[in-house]
Amino acid sequence: MNTHEKLEILTNSAKYDVACTSSGVKDRPGKTVACGVCHAFSADGRCITLLKILLSNECIYNCKYCVNRTSNDVPRTTFTPAELAELTVEFYRRNYIEGLFLSSGVVKNPDYTMEQMIKALELLRHTHNFWGYIHAKTIPGASPEMVHRLGLLADRLSVNIELPSEASLKLLAPDKTRAAVLAPMGQIRQMGEQNTRELQLYRSAPKFAAAGQATQMIIGASPETDYQIIKLSSAMYEKYALRRVFFSAYVPTSNDSLLPSMDTNPPLLREHRLYQADWLMRFYKFKADEILSPETPDFNPYLDPKCNWALNNLHLFPIDVNKAGLADLLRIPGVGPTSAERIVTARRNGRLALADLRRIGVVLKRAQYFIVAADHLPPTSKDATVRALLDPGAFNFGVEQLTIFSPTPATTLHLPPAQKAERNALEEVVEGLVAGM
Repeated sequence: MNTHEKLEILTNSAKYDVACTSSGVKDRPGKTVACGVCHAFSADGRCITLLKILLSNECIYNCKYCVNRTSNDVPRTTFTPAELAELTVEFYRRNYIEGLFLSSGVVKNPDYTMEQMIKALELLRHTHNFWGYIHAKTIPGASPEMVHRLGLLADRLSVNIELPSEASLKLLAPDKTRAAVLAPMGQIRQMGEQNTRELQLYRSAPKFAAAGQATQMIIGASPETDYQIIKLSSAMYEKYALRRVFFSAYVPTSNDSLLPSMDTNPPLLREHRLYQADWLMRFYKFKADEILSPETPDFNPYLDPKCNWALNNLHLFPIDVNKAGLADLLRIPGVGPTSAERIVTARRNGRLALADLRRIGVVLKRAQYFIVAADHLPPTSKDATVRALLDPGAFNFGVEQLTIFSPTPATTLHLPPAQKAERNALEEVVEGLVAGM
């Protein structure tokens, strides 16, 4: 099997690992890379293009949700460390990529697999003098020595927690244990903190995973609620100082009584809501228990988590943007971290009106229902508030922007039956949300 054939197999096998911003990108103008390109953010915040690939799709484990499980009949291949290093450098020289995202199936055992990954990165760093960004996946069960060696070569490490509960992990991935996943997470945090102290004393000290660590959870393969998932994410951020928790909507790859059927659509909207909640916890200072609770354990599909929280806490509004503190400003739908800081700065020069807030970057379509400004009091219509906050992405039907040539409202009586049903469903959603306010 030649290198190009290996590349096609091992980049395709890597597409289910979502510990980067996007994956599976097709050809771009001026490029000839058909697959295996993803985008991630480096330690200094730059968006960079990575070659996303497996060292091997051979695996001794039989995780039921994984396309590379040992019982799955797929073409198998493995790069040698030299092949992988040369391929990465060649792509880099042609300006296809700026770095590498490397993972692997478990070949023989975790330590052997990690040794092969380390050899490939050593060739890149020390033989080919490649100092681009590298994100490497730690294999659960590998020895602490291997984790340390890998961290000295990679900018970011990650260990996939895979499933949100130990019970689901035992059921769907019987060869893995929660302890084998969490142990390297703790080690990476400890070594990272130690490395920070060393760099403060010795500027020439080698860096250990300077961009921190991340993890990934598969969503929809097991029965955990959204509340359980965000509680786990919050705990891992706190305990292991993770930079990111990535969520991967489960894509059915096999017929198994323990998994969703093959005709089940990936829960993409649920994945999106989890990322929105994750953003609230990381940048808006929300706690998991504020977003969801045991009584309401799942996201509202029609509202993003922040808007849903606002509608359930109307007693906290309206907020006077000319007096409120930064923490309160961050709770307003339509106000983000940047616009909140701009409000605090701008109001030193005088009271802010709606036009000022618009220039600052506040999304007034949503914010106007929750704020008091120099020239504004919020409307009292609950129906209008709900309609302004509804997420159009939650409705899988087309709504065209009205134009001067649009049909008059009376012509909507002649809508096709399917579209009438969808409009009626929208009205039912609005009525239900208003009734619950």
